[in-house]
Amino acid sequence: MKLSDFVCFDAVIPQLKSSDRDDVIVEMVEALGKSGKLGKAKAEAIAKAVIARENEASTGIGKGVAVPHVKHPDISDVVATIGGCEDGVEFSSLDKKPVYSVILLLSPDDNPDKHLQAMENIFRNLQKDDFRKFLRQAKTVKAIKEAIVDHDADYDS
Repeated sequence: MKLSDFVCFDAVIPQLKSSDRDDVIVEMVEALGKSGKLGKAKAEAIAKAVIARENEASTGIGKGVAVPHVKHPDISDVVATIGGCEDGVEFSSLDKKPVYSVILLLSPDDNPDKHLQAMENIFRNLQKDDFRKFLRQAKTVKAIKEAIVDHDADYDS
């Protein structure tokens, strides 16, 4: 599985309007909803579930990145979107630093293997300094898509 297999580029937000963690999550979930990727799920319910998951343990993994995620019964297939926060957002990250790139992952609750494959792919890419740098510097959907496609080319699925 490649990152481009489950990132919804129509929902990517290179420059998020929100500056608060919960508002960032809501903005990103709503973008997935507007792109038709939530299926029968309601954006408000999904956002609440992601925020509840975030309140249990921060997904701010450090190095300017957060990966909020949730498995939900109303999500029919793994889907992700990416948001950029130029000024940084407080995510209670492990390194106590602001988050500049957010990858939101939603998964069906009845397919934990696919969720783990998606998480594995996200983290494999985020371990690369150049990938994190490209994400942080990308100011357009096109630039984010190019960064993802370029890094997918390095991986045989």
